[in-house]
Amino acid sequence: MFEIINETGKKVEEIDKINDLLNFIVNKEQLDKCLFNIILVDNDYIHKLNKKYRGIDRETDVISFALEDNEDGINLDFRILGDIYISLDKALEQSLSYGHSFLRELSFLTVHGLLHLLGYDHMNENDEKIMFKKQEELLNEFGIKK
Repeated sequence: MFEIINETGKKVEEIDKINDLLNFIVNKEQLDKCLFNIILVDNDYIHKLNKKYRGIDRETDVISFALEDNEDGINLDFRILGDIYISLDKALEQSLSYGHSFLRELSFLTVHGLLHLLGYDHMNENDEKIMFKKQEELLNEFGIKK
């Protein structure tokens, strides 16, 4: 179960397609007993998050806050994954810079953030290859091509 929350006040026509993408991933990856949120924000908001929680004084495109911690040994019937913040401003800027659609960029950032919540990372070259391969597989299978 997930929710997409638009905090920007801007109309985002791509939200229905992102919702479909997330439903596809939830089914494919068997995440039906997971809770997470996608929160759409502007550059100013994500800049503040980035500075406060990562110590980086600039905006970024996506930040994931994972809540899951299985080290405590508690087993629940569902998983609380966390929240994914995506800057719509940065997504638009990057889509123009990379020469692909806003939908493609927003989809990429959504999948990227969700994979972080699921434990994927790109801190070293091997982990990056694994994560980016998984991102591309999910996007391609759903029909979001470069």
